[in-house]
Amino acid sequence: MTAATADALASSPRAAVLQAPPLSIARERAEHDALLYAGGITPDQAWALVSAGDAVLVDVRTAEERKFVGHVPGSTHVAWATGTSMTRNPRFVKELEAKVGKDAVILLLCRSGKRSAAAAEAAAKAGFRHVFNVLEGFEGELNAESQRRNSGGWVVSGLPWQQD
Repeated sequence: MTAATADALASSPRAAVLQAPPLSIARERAEHDALLYAGGITPDQAWALVSAGDAVLVDVRTAEERKFVGHVPGSTHVAWATGTSMTRNPRFVKELEAKVGKDAVILLLCRSGKRSAAAAEAAAKAGFRHVFNVLEGFEGELNAESQRRNSGGWVVSGLPWQQD
């Protein structure tokens, strides 16, 4: 961990949360992998942080995905892309800041963890210091039969979710 990162963590209103596992481990891995954002955590780790009130879960999937595939109750929605054409939301960073603020511990969730990683990178570039990617996403990766929800992800982990 760099001195600048340590100073930023120590001055944070959530210093204890940010310095304790799993977030400190995620930061170390992110630094090792030269990620621009704070790192990645598992769905189980994300749920533990959100349940304790230590982080905000932000679903970056489209409104259509949330409605028809399901979503985590109480999660905040800021679409990284919109519509079925997946057009990049040019207001993503402004909407994220308006809904959660730059100093919050933010956990970004998408379908598989790929869009949320891109969203985390954009947020970090815009000055969000505590933005993490939820690895595996809501539905996990595709298996050999090109199907999701078989291994990995929020749903497979048995964490709370609902469908409209």
